[in-house]
Amino acid sequence: MDKITIDNAPYLAGVIGHPISHSKSPKLHNYWLTKYKINGFYVPFSVTTEKLKSSIEGLIDLGFKGVNVTIPHKTNVLTYADSVTDRASLIGAANTLYFSKSGKIHADNTDGYGFIQNIMDEIPDFDFYDKRAIIYGAGGSSRAIASALISNGIKEVGISNRTRSKAQIISENLGAKVSVVDWRNAPEMVGEVDIIINATSMGMVGQPDFSQPISRAKKTTLVVDIVYNPLVTDLLKEAKKLNLKTVGGIGMLINQAVPGFEHWFQKTPVIDDHIRKFIIE
Repeated sequence: MDKITIDNAPYLAGVIGHPISHSKSPKLHNYWLTKYKINGFYVPFSVTTEKLKSSIEGLIDLGFKGVNVTIPHKTNVLTYADSVTDRASLIGAANTLYFSKSGKIHADNTDGYGFIQNIMDEIPDFDFYDKRAIIYGAGGSSRAIASALISNGIKEVGISNRTRSKAQIISENLGAKVSVVDWRNAPEMVGEVDIIINATSMGMVGQPDFSQPISRAKKTTLVVDIVYNPLVTDLLKEAKKLNLKTVGGIGMLINQAVPGFEHWFQKTPVIDDHIRKFIIE
């Protein structure tokens, strides 16, 4: 057996959450590791809230380059970070941690990046500047998407959520460009926006269908659904019937993983049709 030295030691990264079995990250990262013949491993870890700090410290001691972070730790990990990117700070959550050689923890949130890049992959000439958007849902994804839209020149973002208070919190945190749209009034606003975004679980396999009508949408409206299972949701099918531009959620899932992979494994992965299909098989 070859002796492992500093020079040939494998790159190590992973994902922490609780539960962790739902995560697509191991499948995605290990696909790229195999494709590019990289000497590395990407490992899922089920970590409870009580063990979060000690688990991160343990991974650093083992030589891990970093980890992705999923439910329920995205907010709590900020407590242990030595530095936090502006976007992660604004969103109030991190999904990616980078560990320095000295053991420092750098926290980032790539969800918004993944959302924007997904649209640019599908519609390269799309321009966010001076447009209006409505986002259904007020969870972490909604916050990340709204923040990214603002950074890309959006004029106004409306957040619509059944629990209005959750939408109100996002509006207060992100500033004047973000407003609250009453759930019951949202169908009327659809005709006034340029981008319609479903950031809820509605339409996902095993979940209720997306219930908000989009029939009033302008012919130039872009409809984005961050749900990726199924690949083409009922919302996207309805949008296609109305001849609207559509973007599904699988690209966001893949794109948000790219910055971490680049940093940990020193390789920029290419996103192609094969990985899009493979990831949900």
